Amino acid sequence: MIEITVNGRTQRVDAEPDTPLLWVLRDWLGMTGTKYGCGIAQCGACSVLVDGQPMRSCQVPVESVVGQPVLTIEAMADHPVGRKVVEAWVAQQVPQCGYCQSGQVIAATGLLLQTPKPSAEDVADAMTNLCRCGTYLDIAAAVRRAADAA
Repeated sequence: MIEITVNGRTQRVDAEPDTPLLWVLRDWLGMTGTKYGCGIAQCGACSVLVDGQPMRSCQVPVESVVGQPVLTIEAMADHPVGRKVVEAWVAQQVPQCGYCQSGQVIAATGLLLQTPKPSAEDVADAMTNLCRCGTYLDIAAAVRRAADAA
């Protein structure tokens, strides 16, 4: 059994230590807001916050997050910075298909936790998740809106 803390709750899972965190979240814990995209940590659909840092959970072994808080999209409405990001996403009407948006919100929240008033360059450097719909301008605008609201 592996014990991890997800969204403020201690969870015990019967998983192999090298099981990707993505599959523990989705299959063991039923948190399907974190999406499978590419499986090679390139697209960012699987992004979660681990101790405040955005990580691509498809390549993070579950054993590596033991003792570190993990936050998923399911917790963003209850997180002070995450809530501002979600509100900005809605106000900016960012999502089209929406598949990548949970990872985008996580990446933006991670950025604003580290850099509360990011420059345009900070946003461009941090927001590297892929969006098939091409909503990158709206994503950047929503990040700026969330930063201004904080």
